[in-house]
Amino acid sequence: MIARAAAAGIRIAVAESLTGGALADALVSVPGASRVFSGAVVAYDTALKASLLGVDPALLRRKGPVDAEVARQMARGVRRACAVPRAAAAGSAESLVRDAEVGIATTGVAGPDPDPQTGQSAGTVWLGVSIGERALAIPLVLTGDRAAIRASTVHAALDALDAAIAREHPEFEA
Repeated sequence: MIARAAAAGIRIAVAESLTGGALADALVSVPGASRVFSGAVVAYDTALKASLLGVDPALLRRKGPVDAEVARQMARGVRRACAVPRAAAAGSAESLVRDAEVGIATTGVAGPDPDPQTGQSAGTVWLGVSIGERALAIPLVLTGDRAAIRASTVHAALDALDAAIAREHPEFEA
């Protein structure tokens, strides 16, 4: 996935809640990740989802942090939050600050207790994926203890990221 993203000139940004930095860690553990990984925001506290990632505060009050639209907005927002300077055009000394091409977000209930705001059970997870103008939310219903739910979420997010890169640039499909 890292090599495919690099070949396509894709930058990746990550917004994490329930995974608490584990997804970013999984990405940066791959040699060459610096060519494609812009950065991550760990917005564990719900208020940070609004202030750092631009998630609608009214949506957060109404639905809580474990929601499809929250995941989509987190994925869009992290692309902006992790924008980096890039060369404007071949031969130009100018650089432009551009959003990351792909944003991926994790939000959910790792447990062992249900979400205090909504009562959603442990294992309820949403992944958000944003590419260009598109953003989608992927629901997961996971089982196991807290560590297993978090690890399964990281694995699913990496799979979703790989699929998103392949769909956006089919010439790089494995």
